[in-house]
Amino acid sequence: MFSIIITQIVKMLLILFVGILCSRLNLIDDHANKGLANLLLLVVNPIVTFMAMQADYEPELVTGLLISFALAIATHLLMIPVANLLIKKEGNSDCAIERFAVIYSNCGFFGIPLVQSILGSEGVLYLTAYMTVFNVFSWTHGLGLMTQDSSEKQSTSVAASAKTLLKNLCTPMIFACTIGLILFALQIKLPNILSDTLNIIGNMNTPLAMIIAGVSVAQTNIFDILKNRRIYLVTFAKLLIMPAIVFVILLLVKVDSTVAYTILVASACPCAATGTAFALKYQKNYAYSSEIYAFSTLCSLVTIPAFVFVAERLL
Repeated sequence: MFSIIITQIVKMLLILFVGILCSRLNLIDDHANKGLANLLLLVVNPIVTFMAMQADYEPELVTGLLISFALAIATHLLMIPVANLLIKKEGNSDCAIERFAVIYSNCGFFGIPLVQSILGSEGVLYLTAYMTVFNVFSWTHGLGLMTQDSSEKQSTSVAASAKTLLKNLCTPMIFACTIGLILFALQIKLPNILSDTLNIIGNMNTPLAMIIAGVSVAQTNIFDILKNRRIYLVTFAKLLIMPAIVFVILLLVKVDSTVAYTILVASACPCAATGTAFALKYQKNYAYSSEIYAFSTLCSLVTIPAFVFVAERLL
């Protein structure tokens, strides 16, 4: 499995360089990159997730899916206080950005191509549990982090808050997960011509994700990033401390290896692109959030294989 993920990482890195080249040659500008990101997040990722649930019903799959949900919830609940402990608020105007970056991983954007390459559709099925939990937590706790002290007026009424939460959770990914789970439970399969079409679209996931990441990296100043010590702390916490904690949990609970690898890879992914989107929307330090995203993405190309290497020997 280690050799498989190394091969996949090299492929993803090469595609990332294509994205950098496209940015340098002005083939893809910031506006076009945002459009590609929307295509990936709102169309391609949900389709990949949905098609992973077009699997034959097996009791082991249902058990694995429920365990994945439980582990994903436990992981996020644990990451929040750990992030609060590692990232101090006093005198830190970018505390919300850093805590969000440490807690929430790029499990869909980056996780799907990795899990798909090493674990196949079964791994992607379990990854949907982690992504669903990620969406719920990021649009509730994460949104709360980013809107603290925001200049944008926030309604304090319970009804307005509930309405906002419901609106934020009505995303294509949540719809894909919900409908996919229903069809999986009822064992309703799509016609071949439709499933083949959706699979073709789903195959865009890896190249699209890495080209977008490459353009994002190209738009940052790597030398400025390397001078910022805070980025090292945030990246260290996200890519090493958090996955290490999850790894210890997986050693203790002794779950199915496919479930374990899925949760480990999801937690070891770089900082979520959602954090940068939130930073832009709620007048936080968008440039700093982009730098964290770019730097953690590059570093994860080394740390993820390292965790998989250790996991192969201990899980």
